[in-house]
Amino acid sequence: MADTPEIHNPLMNMMVLNSNRTRRVSSWDREGGNSDFLTLHPGGTTTIFDVQGPGIVNHFYVTLMSRDLFVYRRAVLRMFWDDEESPSVEVPIGDFFGVPFSRPQFFQSAVLSVNPGRDRLSTEGLNAYFPMPFAKRARWELFNDSDAVFQNFWYHVNYENVTGLRPDLGYFHACWHRENPCEEVAPPPAQDQRTRGPHVNLTGDENYVILDAQGRGNYAGCILQIDNLRHGWYGEGDDMIFIDGEKWPPSLHGTGTEEIFGGGACPNEPFFTPYCGFHLVENPDFFGQNAMYKFFINDPVRFQQSIRVTIEHGHANNLGNDYTSVAYWYQKEPHVAFAPLPSAEARLPRMPDEIREIMDRGNESAVEYTALERNPTLPPADRWALRTLYFKTKRSVYNRDVNAVVENAKVYFEAGEALRKKV
Repeated sequence: MADTPEIHNPLMNMMVLNSNRTRRVSSWDREGGNSDFLTLHPGGTTTIFDVQGPGIVNHFYVTLMSRDLFVYRRAVLRMFWDDEESPSVEVPIGDFFGVPFSRPQFFQSAVLSVNPGRDRLSTEGLNAYFPMPFAKRARWELFNDSDAVFQNFWYHVNYENVTGLRPDLGYFHACWHRENPCEEVAPPPAQDQRTRGPHVNLTGDENYVILDAQGRGNYAGCILQIDNLRHGWYGEGDDMIFIDGEKWPPSLHGTGTEEIFGGGACPNEPFFTPYCGFHLVENPDFFGQNAMYKFFINDPVRFQQSIRVTIEHGHANNLGNDYTSVAYWYQKEPHVAFAPLPSAEARLPRMPDEIREIMDRGNESAVEYTALERNPTLPPADRWALRTLYFKTKRSVYNRDVNAVVENAKVYFEAGEALRKKV
């Protein structure tokens, strides 16, 4: 009998026949109605996925609604494998799916996508396709770190039970980090240039750290968000990845931020591809919010003992911008416990005072307006009109259009008060 030829095909999983059992856990209404979502109250934690292994998660889908305009930063996703005490994933849920600054940007990649809902206003469809193996148990939590009700949370987790896991598989991990702002490293004084030389970075010590992990594994990629606090190009910073405790120079040294994420020199318009892209460029002169992604799918960065993934913030760290990141990687357990997440307030993106005031007022009225929309005496047309006004306010907040926020919020709050008196 001839040997079976080895096949290398990215779509191979669709044609291989085996005895795995495909399953799904979702938020479907257990009473048979159409309330196919979870509701989570402020400060609450709920388990959304808890299954026995061995198994592999293949797809995670979410869409959500909340009166908190920054729910994508306030809601926290945690994943635990095989009854571990410290989560292997702890990331604000929007950032996990690539939503930058709690501001949805529609994009598609090989492992993450953010897709529009009705009229591009109401909700976003969030998808993750990272494979996530587990031997004994997988348990996921959702934490509402907000003062507002997490009103609607729809989700699917597609997975399969397998007879066993290959011994060379690593477990999926993700962590969140922010420096607001990074500490600016001043160049040497001009009068010292002759003796000290030009502004250089030959240690990497002051770089922004995306990932610092111990163990054996593969670095799979990152989402990087940069709020550029001044006009002009911010991305002369090189990435430097130190493997297995090595000192300078690192095994991987880049040539600038745009090269890491696949763009040409100084990209000032969004683009996205399966493995890399700039999915948010707020202004052509680079001022304000920018976000980018890189996934090492064909070229994973392997480490046997440790990995430290860093990037300069400006050339030789000469810029003090606001940096936020999510790192994704696979490794053998146990992993080193992550540092505690900052408070919900400390996680919020920078915003104009006018938007913060409206956000705070919206949070104060969230419980009352949610109850109002569910009042059976309120005509459906009024209910949807109030929701639409909220969605318009939310979208203008995401677009950071202060004038539109103020105008839309005024109409929204006036309508809410009128309806409150009506019922």
